[in-house]
Amino acid sequence: MKLHFNIVIYLYCLIMLFTSCDKIITLPFTDNDSRVIIEANITDQSGPYIVKLSRSINIDQSNIYPVIDNGTVIISDNTGVKDTLKYSSVGIYKTKLIRGVYGRTYSLEVTVDGKKYTAQSTMPDKVNLDSLRINTFPINGKNQYSIIPVFTDPLELGNSYRFIQQINDTLDNNYNIFNDNLNNGKINQRPLGPPKKDISIKNFDIITVEMQCITTSAQLYYFTLSQQSGAGPGGGTAPTNPPNNIVGGALGLFSAHTSQTKTIRIPN
Repeated sequence: MKLHFNIVIYLYCLIMLFTSCDKIITLPFTDNDSRVIIEANITDQSGPYIVKLSRSINIDQSNIYPVIDNGTVIISDNTGVKDTLKYSSVGIYKTKLIRGVYGRTYSLEVTVDGKKYTAQSTMPDKVNLDSLRINTFPINGKNQYSIIPVFTDPLELGNSYRFIQQINDTLDNNYNIFNDNLNNGKINQRPLGPPKKDISIKNFDIITVEMQCITTSAQLYYFTLSQQSGAGPGGGTAPTNPPNNIVGGALGLFSAHTSQTKTIRIPN
């Protein structure tokens, strides 16, 4: 009888313990300092080239980044050309003089509210995109498709590539970043990753692929973003600011890269 009574008391204590722990804990939240975001690109295609300036926002704010319309943006190259960009609209500044040529080194200087940010990028040599190939594979009795960009990596180690895929009129926001650590000097056999979950490649679709030859710093920047976007192991890594080539504390990237585009149609 005494043993039965002790069990009842023990169970009552357990119930009180768990029912009394329903307490809401509010964690302190500290606003992040707003930082300048610089998105700057120069390609070997015809200009004008664009630099976009905006500001970062707090994590609890809507995904609308305030634009910067009072900045000063200058791009120069190692041949002596200096171009002060003209403000267009919505934070966009456009070049007037500078030309994108692979092998040249470009310097960026941005001044916002008296603070200067600088960056430098040398455009890599162009690796030719020969063609696009369709990779077909069955899943649950239905054909699925991916695209293989066909190009021959140079014998010199250290080449990096970014591929931007568009299905019909829809841009695939996945990051397709390659380097030549495993296939140096070989013909590429790697397909582009599958599109986002709400996009699929079907019969009769028109696929457009842009191939960029990018710098090592750009490759690291985009690879870090890919790990945070859900493409990394276990669905991605914790968000953090990816490493970039901008001196002064701004977010973003200054990229001088080559660009070429090809299109292919999925047959019936």
